[in-house]
Amino acid sequence: MAENQESKESNVKSTVDAVTGLVNAIPIYQDVLQPSAQQIGKSLETVSKTVNIALAPIKLLVWGYERIEEYLSQSISEKLKDIPPEKIITPSPLIAGPAVEALKYAGHEEELRELYSKLIATAMNADTSPNAHPSFIDVIRSLSSDEAILLKLFKDGKMFPIVDIIIAQKGDSRYSVLQSNFSEFDNLVLLKYPNLIPSYLDNLCRLGLLNIPQGISITDDSKYVSLEENATPPASQKEIIDKANLEIRFTRKLVTTTNFGNIFINCIVV
Repeated sequence: MAENQESKESNVKSTVDAVTGLVNAIPIYQDVLQPSAQQIGKSLETVSKTVNIALAPIKLLVWGYERIEEYLSQSISEKLKDIPPEKIITPSPLIAGPAVEALKYAGHEEELRELYSKLIATAMNADTSPNAHPSFIDVIRSLSSDEAILLKLFKDGKMFPIVDIIIAQKGDSRYSVLQSNFSEFDNLVLLKYPNLIPSYLDNLCRLGLLNIPQGISITDDSKYVSLEENATPPASQKEIIDKANLEIRFTRKLVTTTNFGNIFINCIVV
């Protein structure tokens, strides 16, 4: 029994010594790793400062109520200057409330703040207030400045030719789409990111403002001449395409407004 007891005590002592040794060794490892930890800390500090600098302008871009009130007072007064006073009414809170709130974050974007201002002005005119649909607020929130500019082209239900550029083996009905919804809108309006026009069209269709009907094109073939000439690849690429026995084709389409889009555009975009 005494021997067993001594053996247990010896094992316990060995375990304690091992743990003690490990604990005592930890500062050594910490010293070895410390330079890396310090470097990581400095890197995080640098990133943090960079992020703070990048976010600093946001404080200036977020509008306060006084600035919103000043802008709307001037902007709406200008828009309603020719409306008889008896026709000017209090706008629905469903329109004015969310519009004012949205201006806190969109006020710095000229095209978007104009849409909110026109929407409130439309809601304050007794003759046009029925057209100021509450869902227009969510539509504007989902627009970029470029998309707001693009919508100006569609006043009064205008339609425009667009094409899909496709590539296929000569004599083969199978094909691959190189680019969908190719247009010449970048020649008609000045946009910040004209290369994003195809995706802008996708978004405007998603919002129910525009429509690209399947299998329908403009009957006047001349509308597509310039479009297809500009969509043709340069001579160097065309030579490669010809050698591979491939050819460029076009699927002619059109883009126009929906009924909902007509009301939105004619009320608050133009």
